[in-house]
Amino acid sequence: MRARFTLPALAAVLGLAAAQEFVDRTHGSRVFGQPRRYRLFLPEDYDSGQRRYPVIYYFHGHSDRYTLELYDGGKDTAPRISTFAARNGVIVVAVDGYAAEHYTGFYNGTPWDVMRDGGRYDFGEYFLELASHIDSTLRTIPERRSRATAGLSMGGFMSLFLAARYPDLIGSASAFNPGPEFYAGEPGRRVLWRPKDHTLNLGGTRVRLVRASGDYISQYHEETRAAFAAAPGVDFEFRQDEYHRHWATSIEETFQFHMKSFQTPELNNTPVEWTYASPYRTFDVRGYKVSTDAAQPGYTILTGAGMGGFRITTRRWAPDGPAIPESRITVMTAPLYRAGAAYTVVSSPLGAGTLERRQVVASAEGALTIQVSGAGRQIAIQGEGTGSEPPVLLPLTRRDVLRVKPAAEVKLPLKIFNPRPVALENVKLSIESEYPQVSPQTLAVEIPKLAPAETVDLSKQCGIRVTTGAGDFTRIRFVVKITYDGWHTVERYFDVMAAPEVLPPPDAVELLDGRTFTFDVFRQKGNQGGGGIVKRTVTEGKGNGNGMLEPGEQATVWVRMRQGMDAYDKNTWHRARIYFDSDALEEVDIIEEDKQREWTGAKDRTSLIELRAAAASLPVILSNESWSFAFTPDVRYGKERLYQAFQLHTTHLHQFDLRRGK
Repeated sequence: MRARFTLPALAAVLGLAAAQEFVDRTHGSRVFGQPRRYRLFLPEDYDSGQRRYPVIYYFHGHSDRYTLELYDGGKDTAPRISTFAARNGVIVVAVDGYAAEHYTGFYNGTPWDVMRDGGRYDFGEYFLELASHIDSTLRTIPERRSRATAGLSMGGFMSLFLAARYPDLIGSASAFNPGPEFYAGEPGRRVLWRPKDHTLNLGGTRVRLVRASGDYISQYHEETRAAFAAAPGVDFEFRQDEYHRHWATSIEETFQFHMKSFQTPELNNTPVEWTYASPYRTFDVRGYKVSTDAAQPGYTILTGAGMGGFRITTRRWAPDGPAIPESRITVMTAPLYRAGAAYTVVSSPLGAGTLERRQVVASAEGALTIQVSGAGRQIAIQGEGTGSEPPVLLPLTRRDVLRVKPAAEVKLPLKIFNPRPVALENVKLSIESEYPQVSPQTLAVEIPKLAPAETVDLSKQCGIRVTTGAGDFTRIRFVVKITYDGWHTVERYFDVMAAPEVLPPPDAVELLDGRTFTFDVFRQKGNQGGGGIVKRTVTEGKGNGNGMLEPGEQATVWVRMRQGMDAYDKNTWHRARIYFDSDALEEVDIIEEDKQREWTGAKDRTSLIELRAAAASLPVILSNESWSFAFTPDVRYGKERLYQAFQLHTTHLHQFDLRRGK
């Protein structure tokens, strides 16, 4: 018999009409090698019939547990979830993010094993275990559209991460004030995973973000919101609540968002084309099984996957890290093809390399197995059931993020690939931008003939100018409409990041090519603002240590600023991220460090560069962050005072020449 715990007294206090009910259960876990607990909120009519119900999996925040009681004594979140489940015909499962060795400090514990040195407990694999257990022991509706995730803070991060990791299992995801970035991947090869970098994983998924206006990491929430708002193919909505805490607000309205998703049949459909990035060596997604032998950390990325082919590459970090060319990727497709039939697989390089063709026979299940280099390839599959694929727009740059200079004409490096075994004729392209900073805003290009598996470079015909001001890089979107076969049209898009026209030089620069240097750096005081200057001695780079970048050397670059974002951040040094368009330079690593006393999980990301060849001039843009605990104790949110400082950050750009030192 199922044990139930009622909270009638609490219901009376909160003015809720129904008694609050939940049940705590235990199940065996292979991932943890021991039993795990979870809290179950059930519909009020669960025991009185045979109806089946959709499920929302709820993920708690930092230091909390599946009981959802640490921060409010069980007086807010749990009763609201219980009442909603009882009245709306949905099962809610509160998941436990507990790992004993991670619950020893910092207010009691860090859930979900998402730190850089973690990975021992894969909460993604555990989620699969738990969902299977729930579906086998309760009357659920075991389909994608009827399975949702939600969560607060680090739990909000987990909600978005799991929905992005398992897009074929989760139809809708919501997050209350989600953590902006944490680590994922196997132990020893963890990479920073940020929801704002992986919005396209959620193509065909419904997503809702909720932010409290007084939340201390609101700026990070805005960056995540902006990324989802600009993501095509993601059914996205956003709500901001006037509230003074880092908390799960509008639970009822957000769960209603999931209830609407449960009534959306198309969420059970696989998109015709989809994109997916994974930090794991092996993964299964939408029937595809993918593995890479890369020893170093990184992502494997499928883009535009469908019956006619896909693009596949590796990336050492997201969104703009270099590929891992020495790795090999094996892809076994979903069973989309006729069993035993032979198909021609055309593998076109994304950069230097040769076009390859080979015959692959579909397995008894109708799957094809394809092996490629991690350097990146565009794959076309030709044979029975394929052949009418549209021309493919290839990446503009090996980093997938093209950065352009303002004022002067820029040639957009557009390349079009024909995936068909026959020629395409009279292909027409319209390249448009609604952004007023671009001139002209429309370009028209015609390709009289595109031979089978041919790639055409259109850069000479696609010159633009952009106008910018001061500040940070500006994102500008272009839409490419490709007309082929006389009347068929396909629409693609790409973004460029335009540099500001006003780029001041840094106050001073130090280049560390194996040198040791002591810097004055700013250190934040705490969550009531303030701070001061501390000394930091570092040895970085690899070279002769003369402070000049020479061929074969690796270096970091530090810039001095007269004034950072915080009032106390004066005449301090900051390591820089380095942007360049010279083939002589390579960003060989990205350095990720905590922003001192920030509690977001966010990292300061800067560059280690290598000079591959001598050059008379090496103009670069140096980018560094500064940050502040901005505390305004006289600000109120409704009747409540702001209880801690906002954690704010800003980007500073500088123009510099690494060879000339100015």
